[in-house]
Amino acid sequence: MVIKIDYDKCCWKDGKCTSCCCEKCTGCVDICPVNAIERKENLEIDESKCIDCGACVSVCKHDALSIN
Repeated sequence: MVIKIDYDKCCWKDGKCTSCCCEKCTGCVDICPVNAIERKENLEIDESKCIDCGACVSVCKHDALSIN
């Protein structure tokens, strides 16, 4: 299994959250138990760290993450 990001749905674009007025959105990055997700220019998942637990998928308000 692999966590996939649908960048069209993801609110993190160009180094900022595009769905609210805050500088940092919360959710997938904060819930990841192994710190495998980073907010850079776009959201990135380090597949070497990811344990495919699905925690990030369950908290994504935009349905941008899925397990394949």
